[in-house]
Amino acid sequence: MPSRKKVLVTGSTGAIGEACARYFHSNGYFVYLHYRSQEVKANELKSELENSETIGFDISNREEVYAKLENLEVDVLVNNAGITKDKLFFWMEDSDWNDVIDTSVNGTYYVTKALIKNMISNKKGSIVNVASVSGLVGNVGQTNYSAAKGAMIAFTKALSLEVARYKIRVNAVAPGLIESEMTKELDLKEMKKSIPLKRVGKPEDVAECVFFLADKASYVTGEVLNISGGMVR
Repeated sequence: MPSRKKVLVTGSTGAIGEACARYFHSNGYFVYLHYRSQEVKANELKSELENSETIGFDISNREEVYAKLENLEVDVLVNNAGITKDKLFFWMEDSDWNDVIDTSVNGTYYVTKALIKNMISNKKGSIVNVASVSGLVGNVGQTNYSAAKGAMIAFTKALSLEVARYKIRVNAVAPGLIESEMTKELDLKEMKKSIPLKRVGKPEDVAECVFFLADKASYVTGEVLNISGGMVR
C-alpha cells in the first residue's frame, strides 16, 4: 500500500486554512495543522481529522520556523497564513505595515526555505501560495496587504522557474471576497453587486482550487488562479 501523502497548511485555524486542511484530509493526505496562538482550535480540528498533527510556531520568527520544520518532509506546502491591518496609507502605522509584511512575505519565505530542501532532494513537491485579488489589482486601505500579496505572486512566479528542474511546482491562488474572519465586518450584501456570480465565495471554493493546483495540475506551474466570482478579470 502506498504511503500517505503529507501536507503542511499554515494558518490552519483560519477559515481558508481549515477548509484546505479538511479538503486534503478527505482526499487521503496526512495534514500538519499549523497555528500560532489558537492552540485550542487547532487541537479541536486535530480531534476531528484522524490523520493529522498540530504544529505551533510564529511564522514571522525565523528561528522558530527553522527549529520546528528542520526535519519535516511534506509532499505539499500550502502557504496560507496571513493577516490584515487595513488603514488608509496616510494613517498607517509602521507596525501595521511590518506585521502584514512579516507574516505574508517573510513567513512564506521562512517556511518555504525550511521545507524546499527536502523537496529538492526528493525531486518532487508542490507549493501553493494563498495570495489575494488585492495583490493583482490593489485595494483602498490595503497598501500593506496588497504589497504583501503582490510580493507572494511575484515570489511564486520566480521560484517556479528555479525549481521546475527538480519536478517541484509552485502556484498561487488569488481569492476575492470569501466568507472568513477577515470579511465578517464588511457589508457583503452591498459588495455582492460587484460580483458577476452574485455571491460571496466560501472557504471550500478556495480549498478545492488549492487542492487542484497542488495535487492534480501536474503540468501547471508559475500560475495564479483568480477565485473571485468574476469580480476581478
